[in-house]
Amino acid sequence: MALSAISDTTATANQTAPLPTRLTFVGTWDGFRRMLPLSFFVVVFGLAFSVAALQAGLSGLEIMLMSGVVFAGASQFGVLEVWHSPISLATVVVITFTINSRHLLMGASLYPWLRELPTRKQRYLTLAVLSDANWAISLTEYHRGARDVGLLLGGGLALWSAWMVGTALGVGIGAGFDNPERYGLDVIMSCFLLAMILGGDNKRAMVVPWAAAAVGAMLALEFLPANSHVMVGALSGGLVGMFWFEWTEKRERRRRRAREKHGLESEIMEDGQ
Repeated sequence: MALSAISDTTATANQTAPLPTRLTFVGTWDGFRRMLPLSFFVVVFGLAFSVAALQAGLSGLEIMLMSGVVFAGASQFGVLEVWHSPISLATVVVITFTINSRHLLMGASLYPWLRELPTRKQRYLTLAVLSDANWAISLTEYHRGARDVGLLLGGGLALWSAWMVGTALGVGIGAGFDNPERYGLDVIMSCFLLAMILGGDNKRAMVVPWAAAAVGAMLALEFLPANSHVMVGALSGGLVGMFWFEWTEKRERRRRRAREKHGLESEIMEDGQ
């Protein structure tokens, strides 16, 4: 009877264990499909970037290469402000890193998930198309139990494709949507991210890193040079989140093992009686 109880408990534990982390075509297509509605607005921003870049003196080929390789709308717009001859490489690097430093926080929040992928190639391939939108929806699904990283990759590919389509349209048209704020398109991404954060099932796990990011950003805004709050906030949240998520994952594993052990001991005691 005791052996039977052990077998039954082991089977139950296997059934309730979390799914293994994987990267599949089905998951990638699902992520691509789910991100398509938002991609329309990305096309518009890509078009607007091309128009601004043409006005800054970049050629069509340079614009397409920048969008394809960099794939970071905010920093691409920021670099255009200093795109004059001679170009200061150090200034471009600082602007790009500062604006994109929020990826430190995003990467830290994805660490417990991506570290389970079998190869580094899969991890870096997925992170190459990481952006705010596919990060937000993928992290929400991860906290709900999803383990297919294809959701993150597919969403990123959809956004990258839309960004390239918009860039190409802008290069071809050469004028038009040079002021997205006029149409209220500048708030679309902010509303989407806010909905993803507030709608997640695991809000408590995000409180600590987001609070650290907010405190760091506010202090930098008050005491440090202009625009440094973006980098400081991302660094603060990223560093805290990296250790926080690691600690919460280990705590959850310990609790799960304790519950399984307690259940096994209870089964054995009942059979013994």
